[in-house]
Amino acid sequence: MRWPALPLAMVLAACAGPRTDAPVAATAAVPSAWIGTAGVPGTAQAQIDARWWQAFGDPVLTQLVDDVLAGNTDLAIAATRVEQARAQMALVQGERMPSLSAAVSAARQGDVDAFGRARRQNAGQAELTLAYEVDLFGRLASADAAARASLLASQAAHDTVRLALAATTASSYISLRAQDARLEVLRATLDIRAASLKLAQQRVQSGYSPQLDLRQAEAEYSAAEQLIAATVTGIRRQENALGVLLGKPPQLMRRGADLEVLQLPPIAPGLPTELLRRRPDIYQAEQQLVAADHTLDSARAAFMPSFRIGLSGGYVDSNLLADPISIFSVGGSILAPLLDGGRLQAQADAATARRDEAAFAYKRATLVAWREVEDALAAEDGAARQESAILAQKQALAQAYALAGNRYRNGYSPYLEQLDAQRSLLSAELSLVQVKADRLSAGVSLYQALGGGWQVSSGAQRQ
Repeated sequence: MRWPALPLAMVLAACAGPRTDAPVAATAAVPSAWIGTAGVPGTAQAQIDARWWQAFGDPVLTQLVDDVLAGNTDLAIAATRVEQARAQMALVQGERMPSLSAAVSAARQGDVDAFGRARRQNAGQAELTLAYEVDLFGRLASADAAARASLLASQAAHDTVRLALAATTASSYISLRAQDARLEVLRATLDIRAASLKLAQQRVQSGYSPQLDLRQAEAEYSAAEQLIAATVTGIRRQENALGVLLGKPPQLMRRGADLEVLQLPPIAPGLPTELLRRRPDIYQAEQQLVAADHTLDSARAAFMPSFRIGLSGGYVDSNLLADPISIFSVGGSILAPLLDGGRLQAQADAATARRDEAAFAYKRATLVAWREVEDALAAEDGAARQESAILAQKQALAQAYALAGNRYRNGYSPYLEQLDAQRSLLSAELSLVQVKADRLSAGVSLYQALGGGWQVSSGAQRQ
């Protein structure tokens, strides 16, 4: 009994069950404005240069980032994954094309005939076979679309790594210059404490000060030495970390502009909706969702019959034949799954679950992106406020330290008063160095959170 193809397809389609949409819970509500810009009218985001780190105006930093992007191992690994995805797409596309194969065979046979006479036969055959699967139900087309989306996702993942490396390198360089500035402050403090120690020794020898003042001066001098040693260790570690980013062994790093000189121009964050097309990690999650959706379509199409067409032709020649004989074959086949122990349904269910997982992953990517922008805006604003307050504090403490020093030298106050003023001033100076570094790092984080000048076209056109 032969079933018509259309009723058979309808029966098999019913076996696949209805196609479900992604969960509603996987949809994120888009904020209308940034909390960190409350009270500021929403404006479109200014275009960020893809080489935004040049805005620091430090040639050493620019070269450092360029070298990292050229030699970093993580970026090289991401590039190989792009090539893997490209090869996988070519493999899937090849399944949609006709296949042509050639076969050549030869044989020599010796036996005896019915009369006991020796008989020798030389035979050869050459044949070409053409096969093609007609993709009536879109199984191969869906697999092709999934592979294309996976390639776009891998390219976006590569760009995400590239953006993260540029930001990490810039932040590490800022941290290195902050450590250098901290070392300068500590060395200047050590010189001051050396002078204070010498003065304390003179006053103790003259009988103007007790031994307690001398011991406190010695302790403070040693404390400054300890801080210098710890800072030098931190500098070495920061240089080692930059070496790893460069893909090279630990080495001394060149310095460019001082921390005081480094500046990153402010950037308007634009609107939250714009972020969805400006971050490579969001685009990566989107394309992974697209790939999972097409994979689901391909899994559902596997319930349908597959149609294959075959064509072959060739020649057979033998010493027993007067002339070569041509051979050919033309045919087609329909293969429909009937009983498979639930394998196809399990594949479809797994594909549905992976599609839902990708939908939630996309939601998470958008939520994380919005949070990172808000964090960067808050950090930038907070660092600017702290810097203003610390500058005022440092100015007052510098005056207090000068007054305390005069009072101690003139014998109007104990050494402890000057010591407290000096400690407070050192703390303010170190805090000022740190908050300047924090403000610059927050700017780097904001540039990164806003996509660093990445656009969909920059990744989508590299297929």
